[in-house]
Amino acid sequence: MTDSVKTIEGDLNARGLRFGIVAAQFNELIVDRLVDAAIAALRKHGAEPSDITVARVPGAFEIPLVVSKMAATRRFDAIVALGCVIRGATPHFDYVAGEAAGGLTAASLKYELPIGFGVLTVDTIEQALERAGTKAGNKGADAALAALETATLLRRIEQ
Repeated sequence: MTDSVKTIEGDLNARGLRFGIVAAQFNELIVDRLVDAAIAALRKHGAEPSDITVARVPGAFEIPLVVSKMAATRRFDAIVALGCVIRGATPHFDYVAGEAAGGLTAASLKYELPIGFGVLTVDTIEQALERAGTKAGNKGADAALAALETATLLRRIEQ
């Protein structure tokens, strides 16, 4: 049965593609590790430094606006959103994390553009550090590779 099914998949070939990275300045210790890993992952798969643009925003709440603005230029094949929201004693975490996720989803659908979601939502700084390159790998690299693979998939769908 699967012999007659056509499967379309993306790949991890970044050559010739342009990437935007929108990164929060808040929780910079964590976010800088995410940014470095995202850039390294894209470079490892063929992206040139000149094809990667990093925009820094104050915090995770501002990420969707800048992602939308970058997407509207149509100069990028994919965008990677990187930030870190650590739960505190108030509901602030829920609002910021929820609005960041919802805003990025809306931008991705509006502009039909892959947006790698690398906004950490954690309970503790230790969890953030684990996801920024220690025990749990690096979610910045993961988000960049997801955006890359989705970008190549979309190109194949359009062919």
